[in-house]
Amino acid sequence: MVAVTQQFDAEAWVKVRASLDSTQSTFLVWQGAIYAFIPGEKRSRLFKIVGMSASRCIATEAGGWDFTSRELTYYLDPESGEAIHQWQNPWTGETVPVMHVANNPVQGHFKGHFPAQVDGDETTFVFDLFPTYPNLLADDPKFADYSPNPTYQAAELFKLTVPTAELTQADIPSVSRLRLGWDRIGPWLPWMKMGDRPGHLIYSAYGSKVSHFAELPQLLQDEINTRVPLYQAAPKAFLDQDDMTSWLSFQQNFDAYLAGDRFPLPAAD
Repeated sequence: MVAVTQQFDAEAWVKVRASLDSTQSTFLVWQGAIYAFIPGEKRSRLFKIVGMSASRCIATEAGGWDFTSRELTYYLDPESGEAIHQWQNPWTGETVPVMHVANNPVQGHFKGHFPAQVDGDETTFVFDLFPTYPNLLADDPKFADYSPNPTYQAAELFKLTVPTAELTQADIPSVSRLRLGWDRIGPWLPWMKMGDRPGHLIYSAYGSKVSHFAELPQLLQDEINTRVPLYQAAPKAFLDQDDMTSWLSFQQNFDAYLAGDRFPLPAAD
């Protein structure tokens, strides 16, 4: 069977990414690997990764939905799979603190229609995103060794596959199954202290939706319960603040990074 493109309303997409029930947080989890891609050099797997997003959607009077979430991603040893908090840069020989991803919030607005590929019992939403904007670190000389390029440019490639029937079934607030595919091409992370060295990072990850916090990978449960309990749930309302990114976090927490503090920094509920 050949997949057919079909338009779905915002409510169907809300079922995929979160839930029509705004009292509930929903969770996506992912795992995978990050590779260094440098012209003329062989493949180098730098890290394994494991991450999660706690999300919520809230209906608006304008007929759309506010999406609000918090997300974590941990960088792991490529062999043992254990979280690492210091990393020896193989190109510079310097050991630097690891800034795990702790983005609070990550938000958006859903309205209108969303195209997807319908293939019988399964439907796949495909989003190929190419964010490009000025690098907020580039104009400050103190970040010259960390992220000097004037433009942040990346590619984020998402595929979310769910049961077709559940998208229009009125009594189902959130899809029961979801397969996530996520690939990313992006610049060196600021904490890696790669300066203007040529090359990129390639992320290759997959994941799913889980129903409860207790279904998250154990590493994430342990970290959230002991260090960042804020991430046990999504925000209860849309937050009036900018999205957090690894670049903004590096800017805001640079002193803690230089002091060798452990990341993510503690975040109470």
